[in-house]
Amino acid sequence: MTAGESHGPALVAIVEGVPAGLALEAAQIDADLARRQKGYGRGGRMKIERDRVELIAGVRNGETIGSPIALQIANKDFENWRGRMGPERFEVAPEPVTLPRPGHADLAGALKYDRRDARDILERASARETAARTAAGAVARALLLAAGVEVCSRVRSIAGVFDPSEPSVDELFDGRATIEASELRVLSPSIEQPMREAILERAHAGDTAGGTIEVVARGVLPGLGSHAQWDRRLDGRIAQAMLSVQAIKAVEIGDGWSAADWPGSAVHDPIGYDSSNRRFARTSNHAGGLEGGMSNGEPIVVRAAMKPIATLRSKLPSADLHSKIAALAAHERSDVCAVPAAAVVLEAALCLVLATALLEKHGGDSMGELLRNVARYKSQLEEY
Repeated sequence: MTAGESHGPALVAIVEGVPAGLALEAAQIDADLARRQKGYGRGGRMKIERDRVELIAGVRNGETIGSPIALQIANKDFENWRGRMGPERFEVAPEPVTLPRPGHADLAGALKYDRRDARDILERASARETAARTAAGAVARALLLAAGVEVCSRVRSIAGVFDPSEPSVDELFDGRATIEASELRVLSPSIEQPMREAILERAHAGDTAGGTIEVVARGVLPGLGSHAQWDRRLDGRIAQAMLSVQAIKAVEIGDGWSAADWPGSAVHDPIGYDSSNRRFARTSNHAGGLEGGMSNGEPIVVRAAMKPIATLRSKLPSADLHSKIAALAAHERSDVCAVPAAAVVLEAALCLVLATALLEKHGGDSMGELLRNVARYKSQLEEY
């Protein structure tokens, strides 16, 4: 669970259910927070904030202790918003936001919660919330790494400019240093300049840019999730987590949309047995590591489409919440392109789902118990 407004005092996350004995320090979480703040096309907010987490509960002496973990990230920009944000009654009422932005939560939220100032909605709907989710995801990442699961991401396209590379999963993980060094999180350095030019063109037009992202997990054992009930299916849970990230409008697993056009013989992954590693294996991974709502032992491959950010300098038509008179939408300081940052947030989303499924499958109140359970399950698979 997360809480906090974009320009409020702080963002908070509470992570429940992490076993005791997981090595966890603020620096591990700060590394992911820093990755989220990078990227060409980011707005002025990233020059103000230098996100750092404060671990305020659930960790002692560098280890989790089995109780809820509480994380807090201060909003430095709050100092510039005193008198307009915060729980105290304002001495002078701030100017309300009454011109909702198309594509944002402003209008639907104002109607739902009966608020006459859309700031009560947009402050929480803001993608600033993803800093807290990224922090929570970093905790989940630490748990997954201890169990042998790694997660990484890359940007596949921005504003219609595509990275031409089609790496294997191992090539993608081997290229992590290149991706992390890239402001646009691409694997092919040659595509960076065309992407920059596309973003700059949108910026000069007062417009914004979206794109597509690939997130991959390797080391996931078969059997996470379940076929038995619709809400336990891992693919559905992954899709929900991805689509819950602000501005994400479509998700595919494995070959996704393209598989709809192919014959079944070209889509489904032949099964073989790898006797040297004592495991069932596939010669392809069109399914993206998920079959029947469960992980099948192959890498989990998820792709997502991010729409252009809804806050535009070239304002779109709107209608005033009070007068109902037509006018141009409000403008908040915003990014032109946040696709690279969204890739890091989507990593966090996948980590949270996989860590939850891992604990559901293998349980354990301590890391020792959890890892023993995982080891026994591996032995069971080898003996099958």
